[in-house]
Amino acid sequence: MRRDVFQAIADPTRRQIINLLAGQQMNLNAIADSFAISRPAVSKHIKILTQCGLITIKQQGRERYCRAELKNLEQVAKWTDQYRAFWTSKLNALEDFLEQEKIEQKTKLK
Repeated sequence: MRRDVFQAIADPTRRQIINLLAGQQMNLNAIADSFAISRPAVSKHIKILTQCGLITIKQQGRERYCRAELKNLEQVAKWTDQYRAFWTSKLNALEDFLEQEKIEQKTKLK
């Protein structure tokens, strides 16, 4: 089952796993040791992240190493960018309004 990237980042534990792997690849045991949840729970999170294409797992000898595929977060960035532009324009309008109010207050005091 192919999952959605947004579903993957909705969970704080999965976001922490992505943060851990953003700087380096790690084996599954090292990832599990970073959390106060069971190894099977960590494995489920890893599975979801793999299904979303946010991490890849590579077998090296007896160890399985996970690596973040941060490029796949690009669709999240594109989605949020449209709202960033919206809120930036709203905040600019608020700033203009407040500046106009300040000018009007100064004019009334004179």
